[in-house]
Amino acid sequence: MDPNMLLYVALSILLILFVSKLLKKSIHLPPSPFPRLPIIGHLYLIKEPLHRTLDALSKTIGPVLSLRFGSFLVVVVSSPAAVEECFTKNDIVLANRPRLILGEHMGYNWSTMVSVSYGDNWRNLRRLSAHEIFSTSRLNSFLSMRRDEVNQLLHGLSQNTRNEFGKVVLKPNLTDLAFNIIMRMIAGKRYYGEVVHDNEEAKHVRDVIEEVLSMAGASYPGDFLPFLSWIDYKNFKKRAFALFKKMDKLLQGIIEEHKNGEARNSMVAHLLSLQKSEPDSYSDIIIKGLMVVLIFAGSDTSGVTIEWAMTLLLNHPHVLKKARDEIDTVIGQDRLVEESDLSKLTYLHNIILETFRLFPATPLLLPHQASADCKVGGYDIPAGTLVLVNSWSIHRDPKVWDDPTSFKPERFEGIEVETHKLMPFGMGRRSCPGNGLAHRVVGLVLASLIQCFDWERISDEQIDLTEGKGLTMPKAEPLEAMCKTRSVIHKVNI
Repeated sequence: MDPNMLLYVALSILLILFVSKLLKKSIHLPPSPFPRLPIIGHLYLIKEPLHRTLDALSKTIGPVLSLRFGSFLVVVVSSPAAVEECFTKNDIVLANRPRLILGEHMGYNWSTMVSVSYGDNWRNLRRLSAHEIFSTSRLNSFLSMRRDEVNQLLHGLSQNTRNEFGKVVLKPNLTDLAFNIIMRMIAGKRYYGEVVHDNEEAKHVRDVIEEVLSMAGASYPGDFLPFLSWIDYKNFKKRAFALFKKMDKLLQGIIEEHKNGEARNSMVAHLLSLQKSEPDSYSDIIIKGLMVVLIFAGSDTSGVTIEWAMTLLLNHPHVLKKARDEIDTVIGQDRLVEESDLSKLTYLHNIILETFRLFPATPLLLPHQASADCKVGGYDIPAGTLVLVNSWSIHRDPKVWDDPTSFKPERFEGIEVETHKLMPFGMGRRSCPGNGLAHRVVGLVLASLIQCFDWERISDEQIDLTEGKGLTMPKAEPLEAMCKTRSVIHKVNI
């Protein structure tokens, strides 16, 4: 090769490297903790519970900080102003989800409403869910199911608590209720509780769902360290694929049962009726994807929230008394509280908001990923960055909330809270569309428990508020309490 040409190529490469270095230096990333280790970056800092670890980092580094999770640049946002900027100015840019390995298997190749990339497919799924699943008319069509499940809960708790206080463990009862509400919406059948406990089909469904939720709650380091994915660290991908096959067979079985069986009031039946005229828009895969999202997002969150609310009420008897007095005044003891009454129970609504604030079921919102370069809080956020919003930290920010760690439902009296300060269901176009259902379930169950029972702690000691492990931030120790039926319990019919 011509020596002049060699010189030209060498100078060109040097120029490219120099310009690249200048451009890299010009990027103003959020501050980051030191040190950043080779390969793993800041993964060594991560400890459970993650929302508390990130909150501690934000207090020393700042409300917008950057971390390296292996190959991922991660930006953690822990201030209302920065969150508002994320989901107003940059809402479209941050509307994507990272393609985590679990979404490939459990999310039908990242095609569900939660995992699909922002675009026409996501818009179609969002429209479908808003109109055909979570609309007021569709939620009203399942009202009798929710009423029946609440009655089953009340009846079960009353068996050993009539006329005298008896000890109850709320978690298993709330778990059965939450799963049955979701599964009856999906399939029109009960799979949880004593009535179906020994049923083989119901047991199989429960086992598969438990496996799916357990794997969904586990973090996989191969998402951030590609070489672990290449070698399939701990056979995670193999196990995920095997579990996906079981789950898909179960969901397809529910669909086939609807196609070949008698008509029933369920989400699957409704979507299959639409499939006849719009087969592409309501394909079996789309229906199964929506079933997965409902099971993931709706099964555990309501039960966890109700358990936290009851814990807080038992630790604050004066708040519990005020809520009971409101229900007795507005509803009385001659009939059971109904969903239509919830709008009149303003203090109960404030209790629910305060529970959402202190113990959000998703303390870290589902991760977002930048589809293009943008700025947040004056910092550069390069395309591909994973953005985590620490709602738990914002909900307890003393700059936003007075006495932020205390349980004070009165703080919500007469005010409309801005979304970027209280975000139990996320914010922006990828916020959770099921907030209406969650408010109905949590409101009706909590009001019914207060109306139908007198409640006390099992001892004079305050109930421990330690958080357990899991995506939905459950209590570390299941809530045990003493309760005694009130006269309205005789109105419960099952």
